[in-house]
Amino acid sequence: MQPPHTSAPDHSTAYDMTLCAEELRDALAAHGITFPSLRVDLASFAGSHRPAAGLISLGNCNIGTARALAEVLRKAARR
Repeated sequence: MQPPHTSAPDHSTAYDMTLCAEELRDALAAHGITFPSLRVDLASFAGSHRPAAGLISLGNCNIGTARALAEVLRKAARR
């Protein structure tokens, strides 16, 4: 597993965002959670504004996935 990426968000490239999406996918998988639509939103790099937004799209999930994520977050908050 790769170490967390540390570059500032306003200087992120599409490659940085891809690594970040993979890190998030791996972290979610460690808790048995899958977001099938998780991806880099390449359109957020297409605008004329600089720096580019560089967004990660979490996409949609079903109610079971949403509940599993909520439970993981609640447990983490209690630590």
